[in-house]
Amino acid sequence: MARKKKQETGALTKAEEQVMQAVWFVKKGFAGEIASAVKEPKPAYRTVLSIIRILEGKGFVSHEDFNGNNRYYPLVSKEHYSGQMLGSLMKNYFDASYSSLVSFFLKDKNISQEDLDELSRIIEQSRQQKEESKNK
Repeated sequence: MARKKKQETGALTKAEEQVMQAVWFVKKGFAGEIASAVKEPKPAYRTVLSIIRILEGKGFVSHEDFNGNNRYYPLVSKEHYSGQMLGSLMKNYFDASYSSLVSFFLKDKNISQEDLDELSRIIEQSRQQKEESKNK
């Protein structure tokens, strides 16, 4: 039996991403529930419904039919999409370098000491995990 290739999803438009965020938040919901979960500025209900249909056509969303009412749910996880977009950002703007990405953010003068401490903790934890897996 042939293996299915991992589905690569394309980038969403700003409006599609706004609605997709609501779909991820709701997890499973009817169009009205998704429209209510969209953050401000909220598009009109019919616009949300049109965008949901576009997302369905792009393979991001599917639905279950309940006597003519569709309950929508995500086919692509937020984590998968975030990772894909971050990978694209890194490749296109940071030469696929984590150090370039991190140094870009570290140059931001508004970064708090708490954020710096948290980044240091995350880096140290990652180092320890790499060492532990290397020693196994």
